[in-house]
Amino acid sequence: MNLVETFSEFKGSKNIDRPTMVRVLEDVFRTLIRKKYGSDENYDVIVNTTNGDLEMWRVREIVPDGEVTDDRSQISISEAISIDEDYEVGEECYEQLTLEEFGRRSIMAARQTLISRIMELEKDEIFKRYSDRVGDIILGEVHQILKREILIIDDVTGNEIILPRSEMIRGDFFRKGDMVKGVISRVDMKNNNPVVIMSRTDTRFLEKLLEQEVPEIEDGLITVKKIVRIPGERAKVAVESYDDRIDPVGACVGMKGSRIHGIVRELKNENIDIVNFTNNNVLFIQRSLTPAKVTNIELNNETMTASVFLKPDQVSLAIGKGGSNIKLAGKLTGYEIDVYRDSDEFELDDVDLDEFTDEIEDWVIDSLKAIGCDSARSVLNLSKEELTRRTDLEEETVEDVLKILAAEFEE
Repeated sequence: MNLVETFSEFKGSKNIDRPTMVRVLEDVFRTLIRKKYGSDENYDVIVNTTNGDLEMWRVREIVPDGEVTDDRSQISISEAISIDEDYEVGEECYEQLTLEEFGRRSIMAARQTLISRIMELEKDEIFKRYSDRVGDIILGEVHQILKREILIIDDVTGNEIILPRSEMIRGDFFRKGDMVKGVISRVDMKNNNPVVIMSRTDTRFLEKLLEQEVPEIEDGLITVKKIVRIPGERAKVAVESYDDRIDPVGACVGMKGSRIHGIVRELKNENIDIVNFTNNNVLFIQRSLTPAKVTNIELNNETMTASVFLKPDQVSLAIGKGGSNIKLAGKLTGYEIDVYRDSDEFELDDVDLDEFTDEIEDWVIDSLKAIGCDSARSVLNLSKEELTRRTDLEEETVEDVLKILAAEFEE
């Protein structure tokens, strides 16, 4: 078992810098010397990190024969001449030590110490390196697919990264060997081992993708004020420009959507709304509800609520599929948004859906309200196919609802 061979195994380590490696090796070998000779004061340890070897020299002062008072620091002239015949009294005698002199057991113990020290250093270096990169985009190759997570090998460092299923976008499907892009969300220490967690659902992932695609963001001409996401479904991004000549929304979308399309593909067709930020809360709420066109907004800044009035055909757009649009608009603006139909737009003979609770089950009415249909006529204005598709209700249920509502107006 050779300590030099052990050193050679680690000398090419990318995770440990050379000065640190030299310091660890010197410490390990000086410990070996202290155990055998009681002190390391008169010993030099020379580490060569280039070819992976080292030298140990014992240094003692040469004194005349019979005048040696300390074996550790002095050597007689006759003994010095046996090492090198050119030595003279008063000089320093350099005697090279070999590992064999320390004994097999000591070498084995030192080897284990060296391995464990270097491994600890590597772990600390990996933890520090990735901790400094939290929030940065990372690219890796799928190495192993497990039940709750995917193991990915960092394309740059070769270190293992974990992508939990909970951090994947709905619709993500990877095979072994696929290249995966994500953001470093955090670095944990588990059982004294660094665990790097990748995320594709983190808002920072979308922010970094925008930085890559939009030079104006990277240059600081456009600032991303806030991002809210329902990963894989919809996202809203508030942007602001510090240059009046730059349209922040247009710059982020690009010519014919050229810049945003790549991001949408990466995020599995996530619908991304780019919104121009403003300190005018009414205008900001109006923009955040895009693509719906708002008629009027009433704010209550004490309760942070907003009553938004729209034409009947805009209500479903404002709410969005499964309420996603209104939910994200609320998170983006910080207001709880309630949507109302313009009173002028109500038909005189329209009836609120809540009036039909004796004939239609509550959960069915809730499903219809979720797509913006809160009156009988708003439901009847949509076809059976459209209602089935948007509410996920059974076709028979939709038919029954339409019959009940239509009968109300026949009477």
